Amino acid sequence: MLVISFAALVSTGFSSPELSLHHKICDQSVNKESCLAMISEVTGRQCSTKRLNMADHRNLLKSFLEKTTPRIQKAFETANDVSRRINNLRDRRALLDCAELMDLSKERVVDSISILFHQNLTTRSHEDLHVWLSGVLTNHVTCLDGLEEGSSDYNETLMESHLNELISRARTSLAIFVTLFPAKSNVIEPVTGDFPTWVTAGDRRLLQTLGKDIEPDIVVAKDGSGDYETLKEAVAAIPDKSKKRVIVLVRRGIYEENVEFGKKKKNVMLVGEGMDYTIITGSLNVVDGSTTFNSATVAAVGDGFIAQDMCFQNTAGPEKHQAVALRIGADETVINRCRIDAYQDTLYPHNYRQFYRDCTITGTVDFIFGNAAVVFQNCKLIPRKPMKAQKNMVTAQGRTDPNQNTGTSIQNCEIFPSADLEPVEDTFRSYLGRPWKEYSRTVVMESYISDVIDPAGWYEWDGDFALTTLFYGEYRNRGPGSGTSERVKWPGYHVITSPDVAEQFTVAELIQGGSWENQLRLGFSLYWEAPKKVSTSHRDLRFDI
Repeated sequence: MLVISFAALVSTGFSSPELSLHHKICDQSVNKESCLAMISEVTGRQCSTKRLNMADHRNLLKSFLEKTTPRIQKAFETANDVSRRINNLRDRRALLDCAELMDLSKERVVDSISILFHQNLTTRSHEDLHVWLSGVLTNHVTCLDGLEEGSSDYNETLMESHLNELISRARTSLAIFVTLFPAKSNVIEPVTGDFPTWVTAGDRRLLQTLGKDIEPDIVVAKDGSGDYETLKEAVAAIPDKSKKRVIVLVRRGIYEENVEFGKKKKNVMLVGEGMDYTIITGSLNVVDGSTTFNSATVAAVGDGFIAQDMCFQNTAGPEKHQAVALRIGADETVINRCRIDAYQDTLYPHNYRQFYRDCTITGTVDFIFGNAAVVFQNCKLIPRKPMKAQKNMVTAQGRTDPNQNTGTSIQNCEIFPSADLEPVEDTFRSYLGRPWKEYSRTVVMESYISDVIDPAGWYEWDGDFALTTLFYGEYRNRGPGSGTSERVKWPGYHVITSPDVAEQFTVAELIQGGSWENQLRLGFSLYWEAPKKVSTSHRDLRFDI
């Protein structure tokens, strides 16, 4: 078999459909040169010019991902090995975070290969691939961010070559995907039921039921009346990789513990007895030696995670800087009727598909941050009084590549100050968000915005960083802080007037609600409908914090 390398094609100026395909793919990449080199590594060694054609897209992406897997494994091993030789606690934790993130990435890549190997791409599998490949890139970037938080350049240098290559490969896999597997339709799937197809009729009833009326598999109670007295003990007892919903009922009480639902703890439903009565609280923070990633009071990475009727809290306080209350890296997550309280970096929707309904979220700096495809609906987003000279940022979205299908959508929510911020809101400015990463994407639509939000609306991260590449939008908002005449004039800021553009940030579009979310929707709406009575003052909506 005659094999012509990509380098030979370039050097001879040879024009072919294969070469055109290379460039078509890499035109979609942030780093075209790196993309071309990586694709040629697969096609040059494995495919003749006859075989390298547009008809074999699945094999091209599959082969590329197969070559990526051992590289992720090598990064995992390096992070684990180096962590054993590090004395500094935060640096060691950052490396262990990297090991966890590499492990999660490898599993997602293997899942993606399985889809490409075993089946033609259905609408569902197409959506899964895109969100998983987007999440893999987020994992790699998060690892690098965590190392940069640490005190040792040595650790960062040891991992840097691995991470730079993995980030480039993740970008290239996304470029291959969006070029060779374009979305089949832009039509929003009709919403015909109350729950998604993967939720049983029993689960549907649970999502509309108060915790006290639920028949659980496991009961946690501080007074000893349940199966366990701590949530951590209950998590250990949950069967791994459960195919059915596992219900954990947490009785009212304050539980001081840090808990993670690992990747094997799938299809867990965590239910409390009300957001004011069942409280999981912790105080890990960056100042005292945690990484942002591992400061979370509760973290979940097992797919199909649901939390309902409870409070997640980090009490570290504003002077401790980053201190996460809830971190979610589980695909197809629903957080319903929950309260999430902290200060800086309260809620970390890290990656994959997430939906928050009827929640109350409080914080100060970047208090909703991450790179999930996430929709907040009917939620109360409450800036608190920050430290002196700080500014409040409701969001800090972390999209790092234009091919990631991630972003933050805030729909039919209420944004207003806490009781301690309201009297001094002119002293501490509050904004809808700032661009954490270069392709940051956030839309606020059909929401009530009080005058706690500065007329400029949005704030820069660092000078002109990301101002041309971000996408920030507002659509049909209301309230004294919703006016757009004095908003920022950045190239990436948009006052959305077209319903077609706004639709891209609804549940059905941003998190594929038409296929996984539409039947679990808990009454969620694809389009906001004005309530019969709307509060005209945020004072009617005030929460005491």
